[in-house]
Amino acid sequence: MIPYAELENFFASLVATAQARGITCAITSGMACVHFGVAATTKDCDVLCDAAKSDDFRDLIASTGLRGRFPIYRGNISPPLDARWMRGGWTSHFAWKLKSEDACLDIFGIAPRGSSPWHQDLRGIYAAPNVVAEMKRTNRDKDWPFATALGCQMLDEANPEGWLHLYDAEVLRLCAKQVPPPDHLAQWRPLLQLAPFTDTLRVKRLLLAERAFWSELDELRVRIYQKHLRPYTSAVRRASAGRAIAGVAESHALRLECALAHLPPQPLSDYGLDRMILEAKTNVGVTVGPDVSEWLPVAEKHFYGL
Repeated sequence: MIPYAELENFFASLVATAQARGITCAITSGMACVHFGVAATTKDCDVLCDAAKSDDFRDLIASTGLRGRFPIYRGNISPPLDARWMRGGWTSHFAWKLKSEDACLDIFGIAPRGSSPWHQDLRGIYAAPNVVAEMKRTNRDKDWPFATALGCQMLDEANPEGWLHLYDAEVLRLCAKQVPPPDHLAQWRPLLQLAPFTDTLRVKRLLLAERAFWSELDELRVRIYQKHLRPYTSAVRRASAGRAIAGVAESHALRLECALAHLPPQPLSDYGLDRMILEAKTNVGVTVGPDVSEWLPVAEKHFYGL
């Protein structure tokens, strides 16, 4: 097993080198949570990268070794690291295959659920807590405590937008006893109108509705991408069958050819962002109750860059 400290140093060095070369990028998700002190460890590294710098970042990755091994695209499912697909929200996957385990790197051009330009507020080699917290609004239960912890940190730093990331009823109540949420944030998160959050059962129900909404939206996003990945993955498998792929450059050329034939660059926009939001709200109305619709957060601004 690769020690976490070694992985952290390796990926931190990779991103620092990229930034020094003028490639706008930042570590996000799990490794950022470790850096901010709200997680103990993680296995993979997620990086946001300016789509326009995709070629430069890919070249750097290809030439960066770990324990004497150089990376490959991870499996047949990974789209090419290319600006056209990065701008559409696709994620590219790389791996350094070691004897102990793989060191994995996922690269995003667009921050999922991002509401602002992620590159305008970096913390050195890390994305800002606000960006990381928005990316943690997933369909996985384990991600929500990290969002809440990051929101608390933001409030401790006098950043009122931390109120947008608290998903624990007791945490909401305790924070409101110190400083109530600003009125203007309720336009994005209607639940904040209920401060000081003393009606605990109602707050819990609306928090459940919020999480269900973001979960539905994330599941729908994943399904849309997966639908288009199936023919692409099959094409990559056929094109690589019986071939010894030399490295990232050769694999990239193969994947690019398959992507041009089978992978639409902008699947979410093609599907319709408003349509996605409406479907997620409808599903929450069925699972939680139609009366919660007016309390759901405004998601329209959380597709920044698409």
